[in-house]
Amino acid sequence: MIQTKQHRSEEAGRSATLTMDIAALNDQEFAQFSALILRIAGINMAPAKKPLITSRLAKRVKHFQMVSYGDYFKFITSAAGQEELQEAVNSLTTNETHFFREPKHFDFLRQKIIPARQIGKGMRIWSAACSSGEEPYSIAMVLDELMGKEPWEVLASDISTRVLDKARSGLFPIERLPEIPKPYLSRYCLKGIAEQDGTLLIEKSLRDRVRFILHNLIQQPPRAELFDVIFLRNVMIYFDPDTKRQVVSHLIPLLRPGGYFFVGHSESLNGITNELRLVVPAVYRKPNS
Repeated sequence: MIQTKQHRSEEAGRSATLTMDIAALNDQEFAQFSALILRIAGINMAPAKKPLITSRLAKRVKHFQMVSYGDYFKFITSAAGQEELQEAVNSLTTNETHFFREPKHFDFLRQKIIPARQIGKGMRIWSAACSSGEEPYSIAMVLDELMGKEPWEVLASDISTRVLDKARSGLFPIERLPEIPKPYLSRYCLKGIAEQDGTLLIEKSLRDRVRFILHNLIQQPPRAELFDVIFLRNVMIYFDPDTKRQVVSHLIPLLRPGGYFFVGHSESLNGITNELRLVVPAVYRKPNS
């Protein structure tokens, strides 16, 4: 095919448009995105998070061939940009997690909570802010191992549709393998082969026992039966004190009397609520009366 000078000029113009540099995120734009994510998700973006916003939103700005973060902000806050607004939330709220993170919590679940249950009554656990699913699947492995055919349920929620889709797939990088105890690996995990080489798949029967839902913690949770345990770990560090109190006040009514509430080891409910009692570091309990 022979290219004319006009064709070459047009292609060069398109190429220049696609590779056009994005203007640096300025202070006003940072303030706009910070206020937006605070309003939507309750997450407090300190000035030190400016590089995070820049890096996480750069692909979305380029996707729409925009030249500034300000243009992108105007789009996602318009009526036409509501679907993309969820993508922005996905990008700004995705956080790292691991299987059996903070293992003492799983020891406490295994050694204290499950053995003390009322046999035959079952157990319900909520993994709030579950991210890509490592926490709820870790909980499910422990419950399945110790409770046999007794009824149990794990509810897992997050504000990000992207991580929820990943969690539901049960597919993880093979690098996660060392995080899972060997007995659980052989019982609940499959190593990918051929096209799935380099991946780890949670066994289907276990995946089916975990229910994933979209939920924003600063909003009222859906009506549900009371939970025996609620995991709210390593998410409150992103909230200011008022938002922490708001989130915890939404969850406590859904915790049964005598139920347990887990937070991250770097977190505390001191000054947030007086409705729960500290049992061991980062584990609280709701009084029976």
